[in-house]
Amino acid sequence: MVTLSDIEAAAARLAGQVLETPCLESRTLSQITGAQIFLKFENLQYTASFKERGACNKLSLLTAEERARGVIAMSAGNHAQGVAYHAQRLGLRAVIVMPRFTPGVKVERTRGFGAEVVLHGDTLEEARAHARALAAEQGLTFVHPYDDDAVIAGQGTIGLEMLRAQPDLEVLAIAVGGGGLIGGVAAAAKALKPGIEVVGVQTRRFPAMVNAVTGSHWPQGANTIAEGIAVGSPGERNLALARRYVDDWLLVDEEDIEQAIVMLLEIEKTLVEGAGAAGLAAVLRHPARFAGRKVGLVLCGGNIDPLLLASIIERGMVRAGRLVRLVVNTRDLPGQLARIAAIVAEAGTNIDQVHHQRAFTLLAAQSVEIELVLQTRGPAHVQQVLQALRDAGFDVAQR
Repeated sequence: MVTLSDIEAAAARLAGQVLETPCLESRTLSQITGAQIFLKFENLQYTASFKERGACNKLSLLTAEERARGVIAMSAGNHAQGVAYHAQRLGLRAVIVMPRFTPGVKVERTRGFGAEVVLHGDTLEEARAHARALAAEQGLTFVHPYDDDAVIAGQGTIGLEMLRAQPDLEVLAIAVGGGGLIGGVAAAAKALKPGIEVVGVQTRRFPAMVNAVTGSHWPQGANTIAEGIAVGSPGERNLALARRYVDDWLLVDEEDIEQAIVMLLEIEKTLVEGAGAAGLAAVLRHPARFAGRKVGLVLCGGNIDPLLLASIIERGMVRAGRLVRLVVNTRDLPGQLARIAAIVAEAGTNIDQVHHQRAFTLLAAQSVEIELVLQTRGPAHVQQVLQALRDAGFDVAQR
């Protein structure tokens, strides 16, 4: 089992090779949540993820013979880039096996770090099996994304840095997939500060570690926006560490993660992927659990697809009442749309979309349903717009 001495040795090896990221209080998030929130900005690493810590530590421990042969990894995301980047930096051959469905941007970025990318299989398991076969065939060292002591120790250096920067932390809320991050961080934190509480956070759609540790039987989903922690089964080494060091487990929903992504972008001006927002999502979902305490969160990654991010931002605006859909039923007369547009403009809103519906409606033939999507300042502003339209004699409803 990984110990504090292993993690401290990893920290010495990583010095100057990975960024010691800041761990800072977010005063605004603290005010919103009722807890004192400290953020560890691992999304500022060169590959925008904590994964390069474990990869770098593993590669630094290779023998001369292993270095000469090279390494292989299976990953569709952050681990691939971490291994590829540090292998390139250390002058090692790196082969990365990715499933065929991997987005092209991730494939090209991994190739950009000098790795040989092999696309194989339709699932992560098929890709992993092929990577193992290639490792045996070509004598390559397999670098597991989480179930490896050197990788776990590398991730654990985050715990050392957090408690060195903020020694008064009382709780750590850590995203969990295969368990490499929480295994290493919990081992370090509990050794340095036995009274600290470590809380594991999983998405409700992928609760493999929660099920394994607690004996629960939450069903496994098919997809999640937190793909970085969408792991079907935890690593055996990490399972042992979790049972020993993790105090509690929380599940979050997709909308919790979406809300956390938008809040971090708006408030902290920092971009995180779904897994990177899981810790904050837990605090937002379970505020009483953390109220009044000093809480450390790891923003573990910032690699998110721009189209997904755009969708999340738009959905966040809807939830906040800043993007609203109104339906106006009115007589189908020339100038009606112009009147409606003038009213909403006078109320200070901007029209994002407009749609006339004549055929697919139960209204009389001489009537029309006008659907408006408006940009507003929030729920109170929406009510002002509704009242202005009603005062002008329009039949309007919010959908």
